[in-house]
Amino acid sequence: MTKKLLTPSERILSGRRDFLKKAGLGAGAAAASTLAAPAVLAQGAPLKWRLQSYSGAPLGAHVIKPQIDAFNAAADGQMEIELYYADQLVPTADLFRAMQNGTLDAVQSDEATMASPVDISVFGGYFPFATRYSLDVPSLFKYYGLNEIWKEAYDEVDNVTWLSAGAWDPLHIFTVDKPIRSLADMQGLRVFGVPTAGKFLSRYGLIPVTIPWDNVEVAMQTGELDGVAWCGFTEAYEVGWADVCNYALTNSVTGAWFGSYFANAASWDKVPEHLKQLFLMSIDQSHYYRAVWYWGGEAKLRVEGEKMELTSIPPEEWNQVTKDAESFWDEVAASSDRAGRVVQAFKTYAANMEAAGYPYR
Repeated sequence: MTKKLLTPSERILSGRRDFLKKAGLGAGAAAASTLAAPAVLAQGAPLKWRLQSYSGAPLGAHVIKPQIDAFNAAADGQMEIELYYADQLVPTADLFRAMQNGTLDAVQSDEATMASPVDISVFGGYFPFATRYSLDVPSLFKYYGLNEIWKEAYDEVDNVTWLSAGAWDPLHIFTVDKPIRSLADMQGLRVFGVPTAGKFLSRYGLIPVTIPWDNVEVAMQTGELDGVAWCGFTEAYEVGWADVCNYALTNSVTGAWFGSYFANAASWDKVPEHLKQLFLMSIDQSHYYRAVWYWGGEAKLRVEGEKMELTSIPPEEWNQVTKDAESFWDEVAASSDRAGRVVQAFKTYAANMEAAGYPYR
């Protein structure tokens, strides 16, 4: 029997998990469970947490499940985290409130997607042209004061502990049957996307649409959506959107998403110190895994992936978009003192990277 040859994208993605079949994703358990407060540590029993991600199940196989599996194994029966995906226990828009009131013990999301009630929430997700590469995100947090600013902001919120931020994928626009070859082609396109980037792109006529993550593919098939402005090439291929979209815009609105981990403060306080450190280390491992997975996949799938036709907006038009981002930055900076400090960090970082030259820029 002749062995079937894999397409380029199938070879690239051959290591992906058959996630739904192997794990069932907790979907049945989620449907049957109540939303009572999670179990707490009983005599001799493991401490149990509920964690819900912004991500749907296929994406969750990379951005969260390896970390939680590793943590549960390393916790050696002392603690167990039950993992849930987009909208399984609560709608994504309610993630923050559910964590704050104890329905969830922890959340993985960006601030903008879950409407975090802090004055820096606009920076979570895709802030236009704030980053070019995935390493920009941890560098900004470690060396340019964002760690301190994020902690300061969440210290003002009752019963929530911000734990860590990491770099996720870049932002491209993928469309079903309407290619984008100029800014005018964005006019009237209905796309699923992240709030901040959607707000910025709406000045060119793009219409941001919010629906449950699991409904996106069907909405594109039925014509309810014209595409997505949510992710990069790695994710579009992994979750199946590249099977529906025929066109991929190579111009990226930003190079890496800001995403964070949060915990209910009371739940976090109940965790023994050694398990806190274990969980934080598992988050760092997840940040690393995700950065490499996204970074390597972007180049390979843009070059070798065969499912979407690549289109580009001409440089002279795209230069106007990057120029428009400057005024957008200034508008956001004026919204609060803390937002102004974040924008200043972006400006200082960009200037330093430009001055540093090759290989940084």
